[in-house]
Amino acid sequence: MARVTFFSMEELAAREKAILAMEQRGWPSAGAKERAIRERLGLAPVRYYQLLNALLDDERALRHDPVTVNRLRRIREERRSER
Repeated sequence: MARVTFFSMEELAAREKAILAMEQRGWPSAGAKERAIRERLGLAPVRYYQLLNALLDDERALRHDPVTVNRLRRIREERRSER
């Protein structure tokens, strides 16, 4: 009889999912996005971007939203190579 192993894929927390959802939207200005970050997530923009940057290296985030994560990874790498 074959043995089946199930791996539990830990899901992202609600706040992590909300951060990725914020990145899916188009924003009319940086100010509008920062205001939404404060109002909807209760985070300072600096903290938001710290959490977002960590999420980009998290495989759970990639499984949750590969399109957004890969897009943001590309942007991050482009910015790093410009330095």
